[in-house]
Parts: sequence; structure tokens; C-alpha cells
Amino acid sequence: MTIIDKAILFVKKQLQNAEGGHDWFHIERVYKNALLIAVDETCDLTVVKLGALLHDIADSKFHQGDEEIGPKTARIFLESENVSEEIIEHVIPIIKNISFKGGNFEKTFSSKELEIVQDADRLDALGAIGIARTFNYGGFKNRTIYDPQIAPKLNMSKEEYQISDSPTLNHFYEKLLLLKDQMNTETGKKLAHERHRFMELFLSQFYAEWEGEK
Repeated sequence: MTIIDKAILFVKKQLQNAEGGHDWFHIERVYKNALLIAVDETCDLTVVKLGALLHDIADSKFHQGDEEIGPKTARIFLESENVSEEIIEHVIPIIKNISFKGGNFEKTFSSKELEIVQDADRLDALGAIGIARTFNYGGFKNRTIYDPQIAPKLNMSKEEYQISDSPTLNHFYEKLLLLKDQMNTETGKKLAHERHRFMELFLSQFYAEWEGEK
């Protein structure tokens, strides 16, 4: 069994009771996105695969904001499987630097592999899947779907973003619609453009239905 096979089994077990937008199927979609993007990039495919599989192994928002639990969990797994320290020292920074965090998070690490996995993860926050995940998480947190009296909070700090409890529709303006212009790779940019357009169409229909116009 390869390290990738072992990682898949590990992630499936770890996330078997996860919230629907951050479960194994999210990881699987990001993994597939990463492989698609990697076709046109010069990269270490093993690092890309492990980064994609382990990027959300313990998301901080489900662990009292602890941003170290994910990297720690991933490192323990990789070391237990005797993965080389060189690979571990590349995968862990990917996990630490992949998140959006309000868009005001300054990355402390950069590599082509991080760019690929980050694009792959952001694609899963866009389009039809992104819409479904957003409302699933909003329901999970018992948030209002939409409140015309509560405006989106733009340019939030990382701390403000992490504690925000604004209506679910505001998340489109606080994150989702911003992602298209933050993609790293050409493939990521192309796919993001298509998914961004779908979200714009959704919002147009949403507002029309809200106002009883359609």
C-alpha cells in the first residue's frame, strides 16, 4: 500500500463524523482538483497529493480556533509512516498557509505545490459546490440565510473573519466572490472564472426571488 493509499484511509477515518462541507468528500474533490491543476504545472506530485489530502485534517474552526492541531495531526501521521523529513517539511507549511482567513492573512511560505493545493481548495468554495457548502455550514452554525439590514463586512482582519457570525449570504461578498482574483495557476484561474459566473447568476436569482420579482 502506498503512502497516498494510507493517507486516504487515515483521512477518511479522521473525518468520518465531520460537518458536510469539510468531510472526506470535500477532501476528495480538492484532491481531484489538485491533480487536474498539476497536469499543467512543474511540481512534486507526491507533495501535492499529500498536501491536498491532509490540508483539512483538523480544521481550526472545529477545534476552538486551534491553528496548530491540523499541522500536528498531519506530522504525527506522516512520521508514523516514515515519510522523509524533506516531504514533511513541505507538506506542513502547505497546511499552515492554505487558508483564506479573511484574505488578510500573510503567507509565511510559498511553493508551486502550495499554489496548486490552495487553488484546488479554493475551487471547492466556488460554483455550485461552493454554494452548497456555504449554506450547509450556515445551517450547521444556525445562521440567518439573509438579512438585508446586515451589510457584508469587507476587509476583515483574520481575527474578525474567524469570529464572524454574519448571515450566510454575506459570505459570498466576504470570501467567495473574492477568490477568483486570488487564484495562483492558469488552470485555477480558468475554472474559478466559470464557477464565479455561476455564483453571480445564483445571487441574481436569489435577490429576484427574495423581492418577489420572479
